[in-house]
Amino acid sequence: MKPHHRHDEPMKLELKLFATLRPYLKGTCEDGTLEVPDNTTVADVIELLKLPEEQVRLIFVNGRHADRDRELCAGDRLGIFPPVGGG
Repeated sequence: MKPHHRHDEPMKLELKLFATLRPYLKGTCEDGTLEVPDNTTVADVIELLKLPEEQVRLIFVNGRHADRDRELCAGDRLGIFPPVGGG
């Protein structure tokens, strides 16, 4: 069950950026918690953090694959991964 959230206050999300995306947390949500308005989507978070579009490859919300248009809820865990190079 999701925690109760009042619509007039920011939602708190748990955010993890991986590998080459980690530096984008600096000065924004270094503790891993991000406050965003209600009705925020994954795409909104990508824009807010100024992540380069081509560097966003995999998105997970609460451990499940998600699309950029996914609307987030208070308490969600958002993970964003860059492309992974092979060798």
